[in-house]
Amino acid sequence: MANNKSALKRIEIAERNRLQNKSYKSAIKTLMKKTFQSVEAYGASPAPEALEAVQTNLSAAFSKIDKAVKRRVLHVNNGARKKARLAKALKRVTTPA
Repeated sequence: MANNKSALKRIEIAERNRLQNKSYKSAIKTLMKKTFQSVEAYGASPAPEALEAVQTNLSAAFSKIDKAVKRRVLHVNNGARKKARLAKALKRVTTPA
């Protein structure tokens, strides 16, 4: 246990930051799952409405990833890798084989 005021404060700040980081990471995982599901649904039955849903989910996921990188919750390369995975999934479905 901490022995002085500054150490106690650092413990409190670290806990607060941990919870905020956890919230960002959880939101990113959720948005990525939603995006992958909507891409899969669009691949199964391509329709303009489905493509619009994919674009909406993709935009929300990209935005959240960028914000997490900006706040240093994620490393820059980690954010770029996540965005590339999402873009690759969409490209695989939209390009003709």
